[in-house]
Amino acid sequence: MRKLDIYEKDCHSYSIFLEKNFSLISEKLKDLHCEDRKALIISDDIVAPLYLSDLEDNLKNSFFRLETLVLASGEKNKTLSQVEKIYKKAIECGIQRKDFMIALGGGVIGDICGFAAATYLRGIRFIQVPTTLLAQVDSSIGGKTGVDFQSYKNMVGAFHMPSLVYSSMHTLATLPEEQYASGMGEIMKHAMIHNPQYLPYLMDNRLALKNRNPDCLLETIYQ
Repeated sequence: MRKLDIYEKDCHSYSIFLEKNFSLISEKLKDLHCEDRKALIISDDIVAPLYLSDLEDNLKNSFFRLETLVLASGEKNKTLSQVEKIYKKAIECGIQRKDFMIALGGGVIGDICGFAAATYLRGIRFIQVPTTLLAQVDSSIGGKTGVDFQSYKNMVGAFHMPSLVYSSMHTLATLPEEQYASGMGEIMKHAMIHNPQYLPYLMDNRLALKNRNPDCLLETIYQ
């Protein structure tokens, strides 16, 4: 396990947990005191068949009630119409100001869910459960949320910090090669601007990274 605490203006904002699977997510949620709250999990039609049931099983004792919504996947669906679907589902489920939205997916789902959470009832809490390498090292961090508008990328959005980020290494095993390479490209970029030890570490562990070794991935994403 690895943990990163994120601060805004010297005040603790949220924590990022890096784990091998979903088994500890319930424990990490205890500080959010959500046992009597509802949560709406937002996922897409690629990720949901793989990991939604697993996540629900591990969250069943963390919330009073869990609801789910599965959206169409892909950047072309990162639109206001998808956000409307989230609003509609949230209203139907009676999601209130103290309840949660949970983003289970890559950067697109994280952006859509985060924006919906930022604007529903003028802002409710949300949790990021990123399932792609790129989302775990980039889009799930920093509170950037938003959707595309017509042909303009990320034209509508808001900064809305998550209450918690939980990155699980087991979700990376099913990533297509191209998506895995995209995340590794972001990692390489950080390695070239971060510190002198990081790039040699990646080079020394390139075979383990190629084979998606969970221990190596956890340490790499933490760095």
